[in-house]
Amino acid sequence: MLVERFLKEMRRGEGLKRPGECRIAIVGVGGCGNNTINRLMRLGVSGAECIAINTDMQHLEMVRAHRKVLIGERITRGFGAGNLPDVGREAMLESAEEMERLLAGMDIVFVTAGMGGGTGTGAAPIVAEIARRCGAIVIGVVTMPFRHERGRFEYALMGLNEMRRAAHTTVIVDNNKLMEVVPDLPLDSAFAVADRILANMVKGIVETIAVPSLINLDFADFKTIMSRGDVAIVGVGQSEGPNRAEEAAQSALNHVLLDVDYKGADGALIHISGGTDMSLGEAVRAAEYVTELMDDDAMVIWGARIDPELDNLLRVTLILTGVRSPQILAGFLFLEPNLYNLEPYAGPEKPLDLDLNLYQMEHRDW
Repeated sequence: MLVERFLKEMRRGEGLKRPGECRIAIVGVGGCGNNTINRLMRLGVSGAECIAINTDMQHLEMVRAHRKVLIGERITRGFGAGNLPDVGREAMLESAEEMERLLAGMDIVFVTAGMGGGTGTGAAPIVAEIARRCGAIVIGVVTMPFRHERGRFEYALMGLNEMRRAAHTTVIVDNNKLMEVVPDLPLDSAFAVADRILANMVKGIVETIAVPSLINLDFADFKTIMSRGDVAIVGVGQSEGPNRAEEAAQSALNHVLLDVDYKGADGALIHISGGTDMSLGEAVRAAEYVTELMDDDAMVIWGARIDPELDNLLRVTLILTGVRSPQILAGFLFLEPNLYNLEPYAGPEKPLDLDLNLYQMEHRDW
C-alpha cells in the first residue's frame, strides 16, 4: 500500500517538497530546552534555526545556538526565574515583541522545554502562543519530572495543560517511563538518553522536510496530522542485520517514553533513516510494520533519509498523535478547573433540570 502511494505521488510530482520552501524554528526554553538546542547544534541539524531562550544569563552564555534571547531582564536581571513559573511567564510576556519578530514568517515551530521549573514551565506556553499567532504549526516537546518531586510535578501538570492549549501537538517525554527503559544507567546518563532522543527526533523530522531525502515528508500532510494531534508520544528504535526494518520498528514501539496504548492513536509520523545500504523496500517494510498495528482510519505520513553516519544501522523514529495516558493526563483531576481552561476530553455538559434565578445559583439558595 505504501509503495503504490509513493510511486503514484512520484508520477504526479507530489510528495517531494523542494528545500527552502519551509521555514522551521526550534526554540529551546529554560535549562532543559537549552540542553536540547545544544545537542542539536552538535548534531548539526540542517534546515532549521535553533533559538535558545532563558532567564538565566550564565546558562544562556554556555549554550550554542543560532540566536540567543535573554528574556525578562527587568524582572529577573538575568538571574533566573527561581523555579517560579509565574516569573517565567512574566519574563516571556516582557519580551513578547522580540519573540514575535524572531518567529514571524515561520511555517513550523518546535518549542522544547522541561516542565516543573520556572522558565520552561512559565515561558514555553507563551512562546507557543506567539508562534501560533504568527501562523506557524506549533509542536510542543516537553519533559515531565518524577512523580516524587511533588512541587515540581504539580507545576509541570499546569505547564503541560497550558502547552496543550497553546500548541497544535504536544509531545510528552516522561522521566518515570525513562527510568523503566534505562533503569541501570546513572541519572546523568539517563537524562542524556532522553535529551538525545528528543534531539534526534526533531533533527529527523526537520531534515526530511527541509533537506532532499530518499522520501520527503509532505508538508501539507504534516500540517494536517499535527494540527489535530493534541497529546503525542515519541519512540525511537534501531537495529542491524537481515530483519533490521521490522526489528527497529518494533523497538520504537516498545520504547515510547510515555505509558500509553498506541493502538488508540489517530495519527502517526514515521521517520526512517539508515546508512547508504538502506533500500527503499526496507523503509517501506518498517513503515508498514507500524501502520498495520494502527486503526484503519488513522492518518499516517512517513519519510526516509540516507544518513552515512549510521553505517549498517536502520533507525525508526515515531510520533504517534492523539494518544491518552492515564498516568499523565489523570493528573488534571488534581487541578482546580478554570472556566478558561477546561479538560479537553470532557464531553458537552447537559442542562440541569432546575428552574433557578441567577442570584440563587450564585448564593446556592437551593
